[in-house]
This record gives sequence, structure tokens and C-alpha cells, in this order.
Amino acid sequence: MATALRALVAPDALIQLCHPLGTGTGADHLIETAHAPLRAAMPDLERRDMIVLAGTTPEGPGGSSDWVGCMGNYMGTFVAPFLDIPPTGHLAHMRYHEFYRLEAGRVVEMQAIWDIPELMMQAGAWPMAPQLGKFLCTPAPLRGDGLRASGDGQATMDHVIAMLTDLCRHPGDPDPAVMQLERYWHPRFNWYGPAGIGTGRGLSGFRHWHQIPFLRAMPDRKLDESAELASHWFGQGPYVCETGWPNMRLTVTHDGWLGIAPAGREVTLRSLDFWVMEDGLIRENWVLVDLLDLHAQLGVDVLARMREFNKARNVGPITVPSAMDPVAR
Repeated sequence: MATALRALVAPDALIQLCHPLGTGTGADHLIETAHAPLRAAMPDLERRDMIVLAGTTPEGPGGSSDWVGCMGNYMGTFVAPFLDIPPTGHLAHMRYHEFYRLEAGRVVEMQAIWDIPELMMQAGAWPMAPQLGKFLCTPAPLRGDGLRASGDGQATMDHVIAMLTDLCRHPGDPDPAVMQLERYWHPRFNWYGPAGIGTGRGLSGFRHWHQIPFLRAMPDRKLDESAELASHWFGQGPYVCETGWPNMRLTVTHDGWLGIAPAGREVTLRSLDFWVMEDGLIRENWVLVDLLDLHAQLGVDVLARMREFNKARNVGPITVPSAMDPVAR
């Protein structure tokens, strides 16, 4: 794997990973900081892509950029600590959203969020507030064609961007009807948020388990066109995705989201998202937000808090007995 990554990733590639994995240069940062520790924790690690999209965006050197976006789950038997998260000895899953910018066939930039809180929850080690939405292993698209997307995605992109534009009319206008949610979303849509927020079903699930507490806490959300908040959009057929590192600026002024106190601090959010449409409406939306980075901006070290909870817990490697051992029969 390391040899393949070094061949694929340019030596000076900008590698931007979620908190606490951090930003570095080249394949070695990706290998040493992320892949090698994860493989040590899950020796039988599998990567299961569920959506792969490719496209060219108008932003970038020379006036355009070629991107590939991937959504899927890392899976394996969790037998050794990862970032001091205690192993369980059982199959574990961790969703990833990873975006790669390519030049001359090599990766020159990477943006990646791994749902580390999802792994913490499976280990019974999540030290923050319980999530409002449902916890589940995020599924592949209902359509079953996430690895075969093709065709012009402009209409899908236009639909999703129009949805976000109307979404941002509220709470400036306090009437939720101004968002015209029924115009954009399928009646049975699934919104797959990151662990810490969870999954919601339909407009009711989306509003109650995510949007209402989110906007109550941070009513001044900003999706502006500054260089800091620049996004890249591309789509194929009914699919579209967006990178954002970061892509939103907000101030935590009120209580009610993730159990976070109203600190009055401005924060930025990294969000890497995928959408798919059915019958002209958004059917599924996969969203990963770097929640550990958000907490860090507010002065909360989630992993340090987790370690405090686990001081009296065995966090060392686990040996699972062989299934062929006579005692195990």
C-alpha cells in the first residue's frame, strides 16, 4: 500500500486530514499519520467505496481543477487502540469522505474527513453529549449505482445549489416555509450526518435532529464567496458532491447544539458532502463535518476528555482466540 500511495501522491501534495490527524505534505504524512495507525488497529482493514465521482471545477490553477470524491466505510476487526480509542475485538466501521485533486495523473491535494466519533461510539468511549439522530453504519445509495455514476450532473448541481440558497434564507426570515423544503427534498429522504449528530429521515427528522438545534445555536451561518470558504462542486448524472475546507463560518451564540455552551466564538466548519436525486428530488444526502475540529476551535479537546474517562479501562491490544481452538467450539 505504501509503495502504491507514494507512486500516486505527488511529493509536495497538500494532505489535509481531519482533526487530530492534521495537515502535511506528501504520501508519508498520509501513511504515517493515518493509514498505518488505522491498519495497526484493524489488521484486516477493508476499504469499501460506495460513491466515487469525478469532475472538473472552474476553480484552481490555470482556471480549472480535476477532482475525484469518494464516500465509503473503513471496516475491520478493532483489536488495538486507534488515537487511544479502546479496541472492541469486534468488527468496526468508520465512514470516510475523501476528495483528491489531480494533476498529470497524480494527487496534488487531498481533503479527508474520517468519522472518528463513529468509532468512539462503537467503543463506548464517546465523551460528549448523546446525538439526537439515529446511529447506524451508513449505507450505500439506494439506487445501487454509486460506483457507476455517469452523465452530465449540471441539473443535479443546480438543484442542490438552489436548495442551499433557499435554505440560507432561514433563520434570517423566521418562517421555515421560506426554505421551500418540499420543493427540493424527497418525502422519504435520508440525511446521513456525522456521528455526534446522527441520521434523520424526511423533513421531520432533518429539522428536529439537526437543523433546528444547529440554527438555534448559530443563527448567523455564512456561506460567502471568500477565498477561505471556497468550495469545489462537481457531479455526474443524479449525483453531486462538494468539498469545503472550510465552507461555512458561524458564531456559537446560543445553547442547544451538541451540548455546546454558547461561547460567543466564531468558528469555521469543514464539510464534505454528497447528494443523489430521485424523481427530480434529493433522495439521500451524506454529510461529514469535522466535529473534533469544531470542538477544538472552542477550546475542547474531545480526545483528551475521552482519555480521562478511560483511565481505569484497559485500552491495550486485544487477542481474539482462534475459532479453531477446541475451547472456542
